[in-house]
Amino acid sequence: MAKRKVPNSGSQMNLFHLDGDRPSFEDLGRDNGGRFWYATDLMRMLGYESFQTFQKPINKALATCTALNIPVLENIRQVEREVDGQMIQDFKLSRFACYLISINGDVRKREVAEAQAYFVTMAEAFRQYLQGAENVERLQTRDKITEQEVALASTACNAGVTQYQFFQDAGYRGMYNMHLGQLRLKKNVPMNRSPLDFMGAEELAGNLFRITQTNAKIQNERLRGDRALQDAAHQVGRTVRKTMIQLSGTAPENLPPSEDMRTVRRDLKRTGKEFGKIDGAKRKKIPPALPQLPAPSFAKKDGDSIRAELVRLGATAEEAQDCWELIREGTVPSGDRLDSTALSVTLNWYRRRKAER
Repeated sequence: MAKRKVPNSGSQMNLFHLDGDRPSFEDLGRDNGGRFWYATDLMRMLGYESFQTFQKPINKALATCTALNIPVLENIRQVEREVDGQMIQDFKLSRFACYLISINGDVRKREVAEAQAYFVTMAEAFRQYLQGAENVERLQTRDKITEQEVALASTACNAGVTQYQFFQDAGYRGMYNMHLGQLRLKKNVPMNRSPLDFMGAEELAGNLFRITQTNAKIQNERLRGDRALQDAAHQVGRTVRKTMIQLSGTAPENLPPSEDMRTVRRDLKRTGKEFGKIDGAKRKKIPPALPQLPAPSFAKKDGDSIRAELVRLGATAEEAQDCWELIREGTVPSGDRLDSTALSVTLNWYRRRKAER
């Protein structure tokens, strides 16, 4: 791949402004079937000197689009273009992609702070969304926790855990000095929702560390059985709790709640639509690179895949484990294989039954 060269945009200047007498972010936008900006141009605007360093906020923007089910290629597309007689690899960015990249940029840079302030003025959704940077970070951490919860559930099942709800509760008791149900009451979390969906970035990061380290401890020490794994989960939770109190002076249960993650996802999607309205042009639909495949089905004995699919459908790790046990025990009638529709029906039935208790 040819080395990226940054086009020379002249002397250092404040590009994120609304003064029509000077070149700005808008001036560097290009039109070709829709308005876009080149990543190398945006890199210079945000005060970055190395594209390798700039790749980090680009990757975070890609992850955010994926998490929100926003078409990646409509917002970030890799291209090859000629600069000063040399072909370089670059990215075409939508306005929304430029916003996501600035939100994930290095806030120590003056240009990044100016860019974030500039984008807030561009759409009504942003005026109501001043916590955008933290919410994007929360969204990304929450999705990482979901992945790690599935991995931990698999490890626990393979290590002989038969009562996953008690194992999960042990981790919360260690970290919060209270049961999961008590934590929901303290933080006013609905009984059918995970407290993780209402945590701020700091608290989510603590829980992500707790879950990954619990998984590592079980595997490294080759623990087995309900009691051993519950003790391990509680011990790791206590260690994380002590560390958080030592560093910040605040116990995790006393950290303030944050906006519902469902609202965060909805508002970020709306933000993308607001930016699309600003630039006006309709984007062409990009045909899929591969033919559409039939919905996958899962072998009844494949617990890992079934739990992972249940989490993808919106189940918590605890709900996924409970549903898997109902399927394995035959409480829920099923054939040798289950597709996503069958698993969704199982999850809804489980939730209704639990609510009626």
